[in-house]
Amino acid sequence: MMTMEGPIARWYTRLRGTGPQREAYRKQAAALTDGLADGAAVLELAPGPGFLAIEIARLGRYPVSALDISRTFVDIVAEQAAAADVRVDVRHGDAAEMPFPADSFDLIVCQAAFKNFTRPGKALDEIHRVLRPDGTAVIEDMNHLATATDIDREVASMRLNRINGAMTRRTLHGLRRRAYSPDRFEELATDSAFGGATIRAEGISLEVVLRKADAGRSLPA
Repeated sequence: MMTMEGPIARWYTRLRGTGPQREAYRKQAAALTDGLADGAAVLELAPGPGFLAIEIARLGRYPVSALDISRTFVDIVAEQAAAADVRVDVRHGDAAEMPFPADSFDLIVCQAAFKNFTRPGKALDEIHRVLRPDGTAVIEDMNHLATATDIDREVASMRLNRINGAMTRRTLHGLRRRAYSPDRFEELATDSAFGGATIRAEGISLEVVLRKADAGRSLPA
């Protein structure tokens, strides 16, 4: 898996930590946990600076964990969580070999990172392994079919300064080349332990929802 370390990771943290983006993370935390029972265990996979995990922890209803292969981001998540006075159990590790027992989490979230995984099929199988029966994983990433106009619109919504906006736009154009199309991700999910997924594409974004079946639940007649 590709990883950011050192000054690049710190720059990315500043880039993603603006006021408007923090507000977006707060809204995402509320939307992703809507209907989730109190006490449900949540994992953010490849959290980067961990802003989403921190906003979920701020809700005060769920134990939250985070796993990243970047040692710098592990440190940053710990720093940011301490500054926010919330608890996030942050670990260093690979999405394809998670350091968690089977059936550990009710919700797993991965944002803007899955396209960087070098063993995506193994990562999906690992997500399935550590999910509890009836658990859900939500992967949000870039859509390979996004247009230049979609990218321009997304960067404008970030309200960055001119230099950071230009750098982000150039970065997104590069990332689009290795992002998944809906059809390609559907193939990957079908070949995984999940056996399929619900996929929605809109503009720059690709949202993939995977559910782990409850093996003990009887099938309808």
